[in-house]
Amino acid sequence: MLRNRQTRENFTAYLFIIPSLLILGTFIILPILYAVFLSLHKVQMLGGINYRFFGLGNFQRLLTDERVKIALKNTAEYVVFVVPTQTILALTLAVTLNSGIHGKNLWRILYFLPTVTSSAVLTLIFMWIYNTNGLLNNFLAFLKLPIYNWLGDPSVALKGIMIMNIWSTAPFFMVIYLAALQDIPQTLYEAAELDGANSWERFIYITLPLLQPVTFFVIAMGIIGTFQLFDQSYIFSGGTGGPNNATLTLVLLIYQTVFRNLQMGYGAAIAFLLASVIIILTLIQRQFFGGYKI
Repeated sequence: MLRNRQTRENFTAYLFIIPSLLILGTFIILPILYAVFLSLHKVQMLGGINYRFFGLGNFQRLLTDERVKIALKNTAEYVVFVVPTQTILALTLAVTLNSGIHGKNLWRILYFLPTVTSSAVLTLIFMWIYNTNGLLNNFLAFLKLPIYNWLGDPSVALKGIMIMNIWSTAPFFMVIYLAALQDIPQTLYEAAELDGANSWERFIYITLPLLQPVTFFVIAMGIIGTFQLFDQSYIFSGGTGGPNNATLTLVLLIYQTVFRNLQMGYGAAIAFLLASVIIILTLIQRQFFGGYKI
């Protein structure tokens, strides 16, 4: 009797999880398996889709493709600059708002506005700012300073995207930090103050250690998000990754490979390169933060 009841309960449980398993399999597992299949084939898309087994040829091509190296370098440079900067800025804004400044609700709204604005709209606004006849050059001309071709210089174009993304993503992580700061017991700060700790010491020895799990989450999500940079680079360069491949990223290269060059197999191989880099960096970061999980 007990065994029959347990069997019915197990059967009921499986019925409840079947929809989730179907969604997981259809939209996550099957696409991954299909991507593995594509990465091992050369795919002919014109005149009907034909698959020709290519083995590890697509992955071997990654080692000699100069555009892959350029895209990886640009993406790595973008990640190294944006992730630490946006994390520090988000923490600074959160600490400032948590300190009890006047009008903090208004400041929260103003800070968070870039996050809820469309990425495409933000990109077009910044393109107008960076344009030769845009706001930035008009401001420089007003100050009698030389103007600059911000979008046309390969050494500057990617940095313009970096500044825009820091400005638009830091407020999102600020909210996460702010929620974590408000969860820290005030008694810890009061006890430290009684022991003679100043504001900086309380921040270093109480706030930062207790925010480590949140910092791990913020940096991990920042790395994943920045490695997937696509829309801003696409809009800035018109889909070319220019000027002179200065804004070419791995995701934009995948787009060009699949939708312009019609090389689905090679595009899948680049996608696996991107996934591998993200997974490795996340595991390294997890060890650095003492094994915290997202």
